[in-house]
Amino acid sequence: MSRKKELLSRVGLRLDGRRADELRRIRCKLGVFTQPDGSAYIEQGLTKVLAAVYGPHQVRSKQKAQHDTCIINTQFSMAVFSTNERKKRPRGDRKSTELSMHLQQALLAVIKTELYPWSQIDVYVEVLHGDGGIYPACVNAATLAIIDAGIPIKEYVCACTASLGNNDIPMLDVSHQEEVIGGPTLTVAALPMSGKIVLMEMSQRFHLDHLPKVLDKALEGCKDIKAILDEAVKNHVREMGSSTGWANTTS
Repeated sequence: MSRKKELLSRVGLRLDGRRADELRRIRCKLGVFTQPDGSAYIEQGLTKVLAAVYGPHQVRSKQKAQHDTCIINTQFSMAVFSTNERKKRPRGDRKSTELSMHLQQALLAVIKTELYPWSQIDVYVEVLHGDGGIYPACVNAATLAIIDAGIPIKEYVCACTASLGNNDIPMLDVSHQEEVIGGPTLTVAALPMSGKIVLMEMSQRFHLDHLPKVLDKALEGCKDIKAILDEAVKNHVREMGSSTGWANTTS
């Protein structure tokens, strides 16, 4: 039996007990810090990410300022204790730079940058623990932090991974263990409401016959995640309203 076939049991269960089309458990919270203009924390399975947003504020370098749009500055980093491998450079390495650029690409697709000319928005994400799907968790956390900062967006941008189990069964939200012993993984960042794909990246090549169903599965995951994030935003608004008193009514 090949290693790929071990991802799904005879009854259709994965290594962590999920079915092929199930997301890992997602827990998230907005407003976890008071210093930034917006912040959020998210857990997708065992992957844990913090996001903080500062701005809009004046551009530090006037030479980089744009008269008709806002600059989105993103920084991705991983805590030294986030993986089993000890990191000598927790930030600034090639992978961190690449993920920072991919995060910027996702946020530029939804933030209404034209509303803040000559301005800059800084988005920082820190991975506290990585267990697969690191980039999607960062995108989802950054989306919540942007909303918490009160920055206008066109719609949610969400990200999810998908892969194949037992050679031809699409699997949603791949864990690190499944990434290691399984086949190629597809990462998708999308706008679930409009169906627009912002970023699509493969760890390895997919056979052309398999790619459409894996892509469809990843997009389904983005829609499911959007619903979870939206519920978290609504709960946060209700909590903030209750604490300030505006949500209370008197007869």
